Amino acid sequence: MFPALAKLTVAARLAEVRTIDLNADLGEGYGPWSMGDDAAMLGIVSSANIACGGHASDPETMFATLRLAKANNIAIGAHPSYPDKEGFGRRRLPFTTSEIERFIAAQVGALMAIAALAGTSVRYVKVHGALANAAAEDANVAGAILNAIVAIDKNLALLAISGTQQEKVARARNVQVISEVYADRGYADDGNLVARSLPGALIDDVDVATERLLRFVETGMMPTVSGGSVALDAGSICIHGDSAHAVSMAAHIKTALLARGLSIAPFVSHA
Repeated sequence: MFPALAKLTVAARLAEVRTIDLNADLGEGYGPWSMGDDAAMLGIVSSANIACGGHASDPETMFATLRLAKANNIAIGAHPSYPDKEGFGRRRLPFTTSEIERFIAAQVGALMAIAALAGTSVRYVKVHGALANAAAEDANVAGAILNAIVAIDKNLALLAISGTQQEKVARARNVQVISEVYADRGYADDGNLVARSLPGALIDDVDVATERLLRFVETGMMPTVSGGSVALDAGSICIHGDSAHAVSMAAHIKTALLARGLSIAPFVSHA
């Protein structure tokens, strides 16, 4: 992960940060309905967060996405969520922590089973949407998610939004956790993502997203929607796979990072 390097010069910062992961949320279709261009994204990113039945996906979609990820030597993560296909997992729902444990276990377990059929394996977990936001704020929700992950496989890593309760709880429990930042989401001054209903939440302009991300990589400070900045750490950069600009943004960002001498590689080894 990036260390706290906000006070270092740009040259020192880039000398320290040599490798970064690019991840995307993929496999988010359902039945005959497709979402995004998974094949193109898997030719760019180094890690794939694959939906596992909560907000999207089904066994056939999971299998096809897993096979594509395997063919591209991509690290595979489970991408569970509230069981809410109608809302694409972006509505905060009133589940108890015990219920969260069970549906996380069911979704992650499902992807692991399909991965076995596809001849590959799941290496980490990244929670989706409203549940990720809840875990970012609430240590009890974060703990419930970790209870399920640890019960399934203690070797699974966690990919978590940088600076959040989910990240802190994982570290306190000695679970391998990798911090991530978002290329296409706006940040508030406290380091949290801006709610999708508010101005500045989504960044569609490829050049704007790339310039902001390069500033972060060079300084350790993430520009915020207020015009300020917040210090964050990150070992991975997320580009959402369900947006119209996903492929062009991912390719542009990767090219810019490579041009500055960084390597793109998964934070965990692929199967």
